[in-house]
Amino acid sequence: MAAFDDDARIAPDGVRIRGLRRSRGWSRRDFVAAIAEASLRESGLRETVSQSLLEGVEEGNERIPYATLRRIAAGLDCNPVELVLGPAPGSAAGPRAARGSPPRPGG
Repeated sequence: MAAFDDDARIAPDGVRIRGLRRSRGWSRRDFVAAIAEASLRESGLRETVSQSLLEGVEEGNERIPYATLRRIAAGLDCNPVELVLGPAPGSAAGPRAARGSPPRPGG
């Protein structure tokens, strides 16, 4: 499996990100703090994102660098691939393809 380029622009699934944040009872400010804490645990550096960037992601699926998506995923304690906007309904590729799962027989 090829690694993502940290600078590659990715379309995140803003609705999913907002849902995961809300399921934890977090405001955007709380989420920014959680991202910073996750970064500190992983790298020893307190890196985070701005509340305005999170708003752009959650409300408009703003394209962001993969490195930023990784920070957001770390704050939510999930895999970044789970936060990528899937293809349009009816397209050939689906979420299974994004996760690297084998296609279903006959499909």
